[in-house]
Amino acid sequence: MKSMILAAGMGTRLLPHTEDTPKPLFPVAGLPLLHITIHALKRAGSTAIIINTHHLYQKIEFFIDKQKYGIPVYTRHEPVILGTGGAIKNVIDFWDDRPFMVVNSDIVTDIDLEKVYDYHLSHKYPVTLVLYDCHEFNSVSVNKGSFITDFDNGSDVYSTDKLTFTGIQVLDPEVLEFIPDNVFSSIIDVYKKMISRGRKIKAFISKKDYWKDIGTVKSYKKAVFDKMATEAFNQAFSENTQNEIKQKKLKGDGSERKWYRLTAKDRMLVMVDHGIRENRGTCEVDSFVSIGRHLYDSRIPVPKIHLYDTFSGLVFLEDLGDINLQTLIQKAESRKDIFAHYKVVINNLIDLSVSGAINFNLSWTYQSPEYDKNLIMEKECRYFVEAFLSGYLGINISFKELKEEFSALADKALESSVIGFLHRDMQSRNIMVKNGRYYFIDFQGGRMGPIQYDLASLLIDPYVNIPSPVQDQLLDYCIEKLLSSIDFDPDKFRTCFKHCALTRNLQMLGAFGYLSRNMGKTYFEKYIPRAVETLKKNLFSLSGLQLPKLTSVVKKIVTQV
Repeated sequence: MKSMILAAGMGTRLLPHTEDTPKPLFPVAGLPLLHITIHALKRAGSTAIIINTHHLYQKIEFFIDKQKYGIPVYTRHEPVILGTGGAIKNVIDFWDDRPFMVVNSDIVTDIDLEKVYDYHLSHKYPVTLVLYDCHEFNSVSVNKGSFITDFDNGSDVYSTDKLTFTGIQVLDPEVLEFIPDNVFSSIIDVYKKMISRGRKIKAFISKKDYWKDIGTVKSYKKAVFDKMATEAFNQAFSENTQNEIKQKKLKGDGSERKWYRLTAKDRMLVMVDHGIRENRGTCEVDSFVSIGRHLYDSRIPVPKIHLYDTFSGLVFLEDLGDINLQTLIQKAESRKDIFAHYKVVINNLIDLSVSGAINFNLSWTYQSPEYDKNLIMEKECRYFVEAFLSGYLGINISFKELKEEFSALADKALESSVIGFLHRDMQSRNIMVKNGRYYFIDFQGGRMGPIQYDLASLLIDPYVNIPSPVQDQLLDYCIEKLLSSIDFDPDKFRTCFKHCALTRNLQMLGAFGYLSRNMGKTYFEKYIPRAVETLKKNLFSLSGLQLPKLTSVVKKIVTQV
């Protein structure tokens, strides 16, 4: 048997993702769909395969050239798309005198192709089409003898009394006589003509198999989920789950990612959806996976990543429950209780900074490899001006007017830094508590930087509003604990800490302003007054660095929030 994979389509329903990656190379559970289809055809008995190409054809050809399938796999470029019928006729020199199989490149299925081919050989009719009951696409009419009687493929209204053409078909060579030469031609139109002339087309009806068209973002993501979710449970719990996997969407926070809790009987995992990759550079999902696995392997308390696919953006990881540090602190009965919780967290934070830096690969980061002056100026100071001052409060002031003071602040924030792995969003909602253990989450923004920044982020966290005396105690505790393993000047450490607290505060207000006004997440607004009060207190208590313009701006802010 020879086979053909139809792979010339533009993938317009998957834009912008198909601008860089042709649809046949979209991965499912880490393997390109084209690769999966070739192996399925080979298992079914194909002795040679040809693939028609058009959109981004060079990438498909490059991929095929690198593979070794053990059978010939050719490509045939179409400068002008010929349609399904035209594509089949365009490779007439490839076919022999035996029935051949044609499969669409944009389907995910476990339909037994060898069984389909044997079914075709068992009857005398020139075509076998594999049909499937998919309400979204049902448009093919079949009679009681399993003969196709009509194709209603031009209708937008699909019927439950009809079936879906799966894109899998077996043809006798005589069908080529019905396809015109060198012009665009739909194979469905060819079949309609054959039926009108009394030629019968047989249906192979698949009932218990899996089939999914991946022509849209939604259907592609569903196909990847269907393939990976069961495997994730199998890997996580070392057992083959046969249970239905249920999804429950979880409330997100400041991120645009989507979070889900997956349940199979009494087992649970969390899935995070980063969205389909849009470029070849390092993306957030890449950092999430690489940094997460590194920290876990370094014995840092983070959730274990069980399975992932960085193209679809799906990552399956350990479920740490619903209790975070914010919840515990809000329920704490005394400052002593608060101090006890944060002592353990700070111990873990020190371990994160020191151990997380060992063998940390800077290429894992997706924004910048280090917490440096440019990041402070652009992602914290400018963010504060544009997203909070201008965007949220409507204060007419430019970044340029404050740039000189921001530059001085950035220098101070980096001076006397104790460098290690930096989480960069170290706050109570990113610290989960399960079975008495504290876990760090949302580590995808990690890079190298000062531990003072993470410590400041933890202590000025507006979600919990730690009392100032407790903040001072915790700062002292961190310094004492850190001095047992690293040599540094405590006074300089404190100075760096105070300036990092200011840069973090600016970033925080920028985020609250952006999330509230631009993302519609207005529940962040209630934390703005507390963050402004902290900024005022820390700025006004600063010594050694004069920031008169920023001080004037903060005084104005206080009157508006």
